[in-house]
Amino acid sequence: MRAKLNLTVEKAIADEARDLGINMSRVAEEAIAKAAKLERNRRWVEENREVLSQYAEEVEREGLPLEKYRLF
Repeated sequence: MRAKLNLTVEKAIADEARDLGINMSRVAEEAIAKAAKLERNRRWVEENREVLSQYAEEVEREGLPLEKYRLF
C-alpha cells in the first residue's frame, strides 16, 4: 500500500530532476527508508548500550565463546 505525501523541494532541483527523468517519488522513498533504518539502528544501539558494553567487557576478560573451535 502506498501513501500520498506532499514534499517541498527547491524548484531548480525539481526541474533538473524532472528534465533528467529522475523518478523523484522513488528517490524520496528510498531516502526515507534508508533514514528510517539508520534511525532505528541508532535507537537500538542506544537502548542496548549497557548490555553491549557488558558483553564487550566479558569478551575482553574471557575471550570469545567457543573460541577454541575456531578454524581461523
